[in-house]
Amino acid sequence: MRLLLCLAEHAGEVVSIDDLLNQVWSGVIVSQDSVYQAVASLRRLLGDDPRQPAYIATVPRLGYRMVAKVSPWVDESSPVLPGESAVSADPDVPAFGKRFRAGFMLAAGVVFCLVLGVAFLFHGRITNSHPPASVVQTQKSIAVLPFLDLTEEMNEEPFADGMTEELIDKLSKIPDLRVPGATSSFYFKGKQIPVADIAKALGVAYVLDGSVRKSGDRLRVAARLVRADNGFVVWSETYDRPFHDILMVQDDIAGEVTKALKTSTEFKVR
Repeated sequence: MRLLLCLAEHAGEVVSIDDLLNQVWSGVIVSQDSVYQAVASLRRLLGDDPRQPAYIATVPRLGYRMVAKVSPWVDESSPVLPGESAVSADPDVPAFGKRFRAGFMLAAGVVFCLVLGVAFLFHGRITNSHPPASVVQTQKSIAVLPFLDLTEEMNEEPFADGMTEELIDKLSKIPDLRVPGATSSFYFKGKQIPVADIAKALGVAYVLDGSVRKSGDRLRVAARLVRADNGFVVWSETYDRPFHDILMVQDDIAGEVTKALKTSTEFKVR
């Protein structure tokens, strides 16, 4: 919400990553990844396409810009009477800004409540559709969550999704290893749900997630294995590849991740 307000208050202007960190995450030490992930989540909630943005546009190497039309919200039930000044009670806050913020917060609050209600509804259905974790969970089980597209232009989501599917396919071929299908994993795409809750819903002991970044003509894919019961990272690795054949890169990295997991001491003995 703070991110959306910040961009709206600077509509039409380019807001740098540093400015967003200072204004939205003031007093909190976070990396630039927090901005990328928050923008990606905001775009999903708004139904915005980063390649043809209607709300938030990425300005390469500079930051983000609100491209949607932003105008003040006017409460028609409380018009300014003749002789009154269109200034708020606080002399330091213009009526324009106060009305805009009040209307924006009211509308955002309604949308947030609706989204939260739907999220709880579907989360309950997913959780209730599986037996309790103590019944179905085995130590040789792993769920692959959708990899995050953290590229600057946010235009490698198809590659990230393909990376996820490749890993599910290769891991599912390991004997005696239980791997939920892509449909189950992609249900959690873009949702801010704790790893332990996801693992419980899917009945797995481990969760594999990761991200995709791009620099010039090279891709960097990061992957990590997390134990669901304590949230500890038991394995992680980063892979750099030239971006010339997407399918080959996906297959190559998925193969290396699979080999690494098969030889991981933690993964083998649990």
